[in-house]
Amino acid sequence: MTQPNASPTLLPRIPWPPILLVSVIAGAIGLGEALPLSWPGVDDTPTRLVGSAFGLMGAALFVWSVWTLHRHETTVRPDRPARVLVTDGPFRFRRNPIYLAHLLILLGVAELTKNVWFAILVIPYAVLVTWLAIGPEERHLEDRFGDAYRDYKERTRRLL
Repeated sequence: MTQPNASPTLLPRIPWPPILLVSVIAGAIGLGEALPLSWPGVDDTPTRLVGSAFGLMGAALFVWSVWTLHRHETTVRPDRPARVLVTDGPFRFRRNPIYLAHLLILLGVAELTKNVWFAILVIPYAVLVTWLAIGPEERHLEDRFGDAYRDYKERTRRLL
């Protein structure tokens, strides 16, 4: 955990990640109704277990990530400046575990509902969250925490 420099970088005023996540969920449900695609995978118990595992791992990762941020008394909101640089918990392994959790949850829901649109829309979600949220967050963290963030960034993978 590292304390911030005095001058914070401006973050986007729009909290893109939850908006994108809700949009993907609504889009997958809507497209599943309007343009249903047949499920390309096998529908058997092992496959359902794998799909459930993805979803459960995503949910657990999300809870662990949020709990870690709260424990350090910094914000979970992507449109608010970080008070501290958190590098423990799930942030020890990935810089963006919450967005990784979103991807896993969407893939789990795709398997469980057999709605392939959830899996398809994971790709635009990942691209858009990287562009609209991760990029600005990284610039903010680098400006706010300087070398401590650059060192963390060098030794910790971003998303996958």
